[in-house]
Amino acid sequence: MTTRRGFILAAAAVAAALSSPAFAQGTIKLGELNSYKVFPAFLDPYKKGWELAVAEVNASGGVFGRKLEIVSRDDNGNPGDAVRVAEELLSRENVHFLIGTFASNVGLAVADFAKQKKVLFIAAEPLTDKVTWQNGNRYTFRLRPSTYMQTAMLVPAAAKLKKKRWAIVYPNYEYGQSATAAFKALLTKAQPGVEFVTEQATPLGKIDAGAVAQAIADAKPDAIFSSLFAGDLTRFVREGNIRGLFKGREVFNLLGGEPEYLDPLKDETPNGWYVTGYPWNAINTPEHKRFLDAYQKRYNDYPRLGSVVGYSAVMSAVAAMNKAGSVDSEKLVVAMKGLQVDTPLGKITYRALDHQATMGAYVGRTALKGGKGVMVDFSYADGAKYLPSDEEVRKMRPAD
Repeated sequence: MTTRRGFILAAAAVAAALSSPAFAQGTIKLGELNSYKVFPAFLDPYKKGWELAVAEVNASGGVFGRKLEIVSRDDNGNPGDAVRVAEELLSRENVHFLIGTFASNVGLAVADFAKQKKVLFIAAEPLTDKVTWQNGNRYTFRLRPSTYMQTAMLVPAAAKLKKKRWAIVYPNYEYGQSATAAFKALLTKAQPGVEFVTEQATPLGKIDAGAVAQAIADAKPDAIFSSLFAGDLTRFVREGNIRGLFKGREVFNLLGGEPEYLDPLKDETPNGWYVTGYPWNAINTPEHKRFLDAYQKRYNDYPRLGSVVGYSAVMSAVAAMNKAGSVDSEKLVVAMKGLQVDTPLGKITYRALDHQATMGAYVGRTALKGGKGVMVDFSYADGAKYLPSDEEVRKMRPAD
C-alpha cells in the first residue's frame, strides 16, 4: 500500500513538473514591446541585438532544452498602447514574462502593469530614475544606467571647469525632466554657487531649434547641459552651429556619443562636447570583440548601443531563467536579485536593493574624423560607482 501510494505521489509530481511552463512542450516565449516606429534609430539595432542573442541561445540548446522565442509588438511610444500590448502578450500570446520599452513614460506604465499582474518585467532601455527608485516595485528590473547614473558620470568634468552660468535644454517628458533634475542637484553639490540662467523644455520630437538656440544665446551662459537626442539633437546642433552658439562654450550632452545620434550629424558634429556614448570601433575587450565579430558576421553592419542593449536584455532573461530553473515570475524575481550577466560591456549585476543593473557607459568627447562624428578621449564608467548610497536609495524606493 505504501509503495503504491509513493508511486502515485511520484507520478503526480512528475506530471506537475512536466505541465509547468518551464517544461511545457513547445518554445519558451518572452513578450517584448517597444516603440519601433517612433524611435527607429535606436530600436532597429536593438531588435538586431536581441535577434542575435536568441539565435545564439537556440544554437546552444535553448532554455530548458526548448527553443527561445520572442513575441514582439510595437507600443507606438504611448503608455496606454503599451499597457494594452502588454496585456495582449500575456493573455493572447501566453508569454512567460515581459522585456523591453524605450521611452521613460512608457517604461513606467509597463512597470506599474507588471506590478499589478505580478509578472517579471526587464526594462531594457527607459532611463528615468523612477523605474527603480521612486516607482520601483518587486517585479521590475532595469538594464541600462539611469539618467542619474549617466549624469553623475559627466558631472565631475563639468565641475572641474568651474563654469558658473549654465543653460539647460531637454525634451519635456519624464526622461528629460529626470536628467535635468539630476544634473542640477549633482552639479550644485559639486560646485556650490553655480547658476542656471535658462531652461529650455522642448516638446519631444518637435523642437523649435532656432528659437531654442537663440534663447540660450540671449541668456549668455558659460556652458550648456543638454539631454536632447535623435532628431531634436540634430536640429539643435544645426541651428546652434549657424548662430555660433557653441563657440567658446563647453557643452555636455547626455547620450550624445551614441552612434544612433552621432552618425546623423555627419560633418556637422560639434568638436569637444562631453558625452556619454558607445565608441564601438575602439573597444578592445575580449567580450566586446566576440560580440562585434558575431554582429558584423550576421548583419554586415556595425552595432549601435541599441544592439548592445537588445542583446543584453535577452541574455539577462536567459540567465534569470537558468538560475531560477523556472519561468515562474516569483522564482524569477528571486533569481534576478543579485543576478550576474555577461554582456558585451562586461559582467553586470542586478542589485538586490533596487533592481538596478550596474551596466556602465563610455564617457568621452566628440570629434570629427573623416567627415563623421566619433568619440575620443573616452573611458568606461562602471555603473556601480555612480549610484547614490544604499541609505538614499531606501529613502526613495518603496518597500517591495
